[in-house]
Amino acid sequence: MFGLAALVAFTAARAATRTDESGRPMLLAEQDRTRWDGALILEGLVALQRAQRLGGSSYTLQAELASWHCTAARWEDTPWRRVLGTYDRLLALSPSPVVALNRAVALAMLDGPDAGLVALAPLEAALSRYHLFYATRADLLRRAGHSDRADLERALELATNDAERALLRERMKG
Repeated sequence: MFGLAALVAFTAARAATRTDESGRPMLLAEQDRTRWDGALILEGLVALQRAQRLGGSSYTLQAELASWHCTAARWEDTPWRRVLGTYDRLLALSPSPVVALNRAVALAMLDGPDAGLVALAPLEAALSRYHLFYATRADLLRRAGHSDRADLERALELATNDAERALLRERMKG
């Protein structure tokens, strides 16, 4: 229960910055951290400590991941090694292709986009209908110096709302 409460608090703390004025989704790296709700972050940290003392659950690990982001002053200060370690524990407790996808992002932040691409490769079949798989791979391909066009087009085909489609179209232009 405390793990879920912590996760909700961390998510709510960032609510005002998840989209821009036009409703376009804002990536975590783009969010204005000065607008995050510090009281909710503190509430999340207290609930997370309680959850960890009680032994935790997958919610506790998800809250721990959110805490690493919420307590980093800047995107660049995110403790990626801790994030990766937490994803390893979450993957062992609750294996899923989406958790593995997120782990690949953390790995790419630590070891570079090529490492992330290697980690993504075995996930394509399981996530072939998930637009964020292709959006993520497109980002890693671009960062590695390769064309991201085909993956952005596939992500655009699979995206289910207009705001995400607009973000993908914007990425295709730039």
